[in-house]
Amino acid sequence: MARAVIVSDVLRGFMEEGYTLYCGARARRIIPNIQKLLAEELAKGSKIFYLCDHHDKDDPEFAMFPPHAVEGTIEAEVIPELSKYPGKIIPKKTYSLFYGTTLENDLKELKPETVVVCGVCTHICVLHGVSEARVRGYPVEVPVDCVGDFDEKAHIWALDYIEKVLGAKLTRATAVKLPKARFEIPDFVLAGDTSDVYFVRTVEILKKEGINPVATMEVFPSRAGILCGMEEVKALLEKALPEDNREVWALSEGEPFQRKEVALRITAPYQSYGVYETVYLGMLAHCSGWATAAKECVDAAQGIPIISFGARHVHPLIAGIMDYAAIVGGCVGCSSVSGAKLAGIQPAGTMPHALIIIMGDTAKATKTFDKHMPPEVPRIALVDTFKDEPEESIIVAQALKGKLQGVRLDTPGERGRVTADLVKETRARLDLAGFKEVKIFVSGGLDPERIRYFIDEGAPVDFFGVGSHISGARPIDFTADLHDIDGKPIAKRGRIPGITPNPRLKRIL
Repeated sequence: MARAVIVSDVLRGFMEEGYTLYCGARARRIIPNIQKLLAEELAKGSKIFYLCDHHDKDDPEFAMFPPHAVEGTIEAEVIPELSKYPGKIIPKKTYSLFYGTTLENDLKELKPETVVVCGVCTHICVLHGVSEARVRGYPVEVPVDCVGDFDEKAHIWALDYIEKVLGAKLTRATAVKLPKARFEIPDFVLAGDTSDVYFVRTVEILKKEGINPVATMEVFPSRAGILCGMEEVKALLEKALPEDNREVWALSEGEPFQRKEVALRITAPYQSYGVYETVYLGMLAHCSGWATAAKECVDAAQGIPIISFGARHVHPLIAGIMDYAAIVGGCVGCSSVSGAKLAGIQPAGTMPHALIIIMGDTAKATKTFDKHMPPEVPRIALVDTFKDEPEESIIVAQALKGKLQGVRLDTPGERGRVTADLVKETRARLDLAGFKEVKIFVSGGLDPERIRYFIDEGAPVDFFGVGSHISGARPIDFTADLHDIDGKPIAKRGRIPGITPNPRLKRIL
């Protein structure tokens, strides 16, 4: 069965500036995400349906809203950016996607396995479309980065209602697809130097006694979260386990897991992996903690991209692993070079206060940055060093003469931190000065609660930079238990002997 993608009201009258009901720059941000979504869905054989307002000149709706999307006008046309994604255009005259339209019969004929709803406005047509599809028994997905609204608070409320009341699944069209990261296991780890000594002694004793049973070890977490570290564990086990006598099953990197769910099962001669219990538990515990914390921030941001800035808060030997885990958790970028290499992306960052202070002037520092950095490096200025942030944003934008791509607000606590009002003022002044294309990055002590504050206040943030909430995340404890020795079910007291079923596991070795 095919999937159906419903694109609600992505029309010129709502998505292009100058029209009465223009939804704003934040709504326009979803356009590239919808393009990505449609390209991927068409490649899978999905059917696209464009539900479009086509009002009569005297439509009763105009008693509540100004006249808009009148049939035959340019306002009622789908935006040009979506013209290369073929689909059926279905006119509608109300907020309902089904009433008075052909969508009901179209879906009955298609019999889709899933209905995906995107577009504008989240709390009006998208919400009603999801409700109507759910009432008809269709499983519904709503990619949060493909829906927009002129009212940010209503947008957040609607997404919450769509998920918790209507039972639709919230997804993302722009989720990072991780490449197969290549992990190198250091010799000192393979030598057992980072293992608890009692495991080293256990294997030593078994070797001297000539005891080496084929044993099955199961690994499970103490609480729910996002799995990370499994690719590194796989690299370890590939080196440790004998190729002709091993079987490893696991959940995949980035998958959610539940408390006490078996995430990893190893079957091999015990001496080959007994020393490494400390190692693979630590890999999973710390990485899953970081990835879970990143996911908390990503969920709070409701589609606004998150960049991991936490490398400065951890030991340099693990900074790259931490940033990689943040990417697994949903961050779109990270600041450390080593983390970016593991994730197969380019490192992300602006400039430090040090460069500006040494140069003595923010505009001068940014122009020098532009002079020496290659063109693929984004031109993003830090604007809280010497002057008022909105004022400095305009000064730098004027100095770079159209090349500035963004400004970062990182106001310290001594000056009141970054506030929603400061973001709004910066955006308004940039717009009035003709720099509407300049993005706003916010960083400085961010966590899910703080991110939700900006969202709830409708602050026009384009990117968040999160540091210590991710880097300082509490590890998720993982436990390893033997459940089978040479084909005989066994377990310590309190645990059930034998293999614990988990159909979600996939064989990785």
